[in-house]
Amino acid sequence: MRKRIVATARQVAAPSPDKWLDLEAVAEVEVTSEETDHPVEFALLPGQASGWRAAEPGEQSIRLLFAHPQPLRRIWLHFEEARAERVQEYVLRWSGDGGKTYRDIVRQQWHFSPRGSIAETEDHRVELPAVTALELSIIPDKSGGGAKACLEAMRLA
Repeated sequence: MRKRIVATARQVAAPSPDKWLDLEAVAEVEVTSEETDHPVEFALLPGQASGWRAAEPGEQSIRLLFAHPQPLRRIWLHFEEARAERVQEYVLRWSGDGGKTYRDIVRQQWHFSPRGSIAETEDHRVELPAVTALELSIIPDKSGGGAKACLEAMRLA
């Protein structure tokens, strides 16, 4: 019998904060709704504690509009839901023509369960040379329940 010990896959370290895009400086944000205590800025800007939460149930969108095309290599998302069991779906789309047309980057589903998995982190590596708009659409409950969409953090590099 031959035996080989292999190293476990290394976790890729997150870039230092100065490598994330300064969204406050380069983007305008459109959001379909937000709770007063959980505005979208809480998910998009570093140093915020509570993330974004929609004011009403159903599909919600966060759209970033860039005044100047931005190259994107990384889209990092973090979701948390400890209140309700549900299956969430999100879709990331990008546009290079000011939002006239969009192309899907990824469509992902996640099962949240207060008794198990309450957090989802996705680290998407992309090669998008000139993004003028980036849209995150969230269907918070695929079964049509009354869950509200939420996003703890979104970072772009």
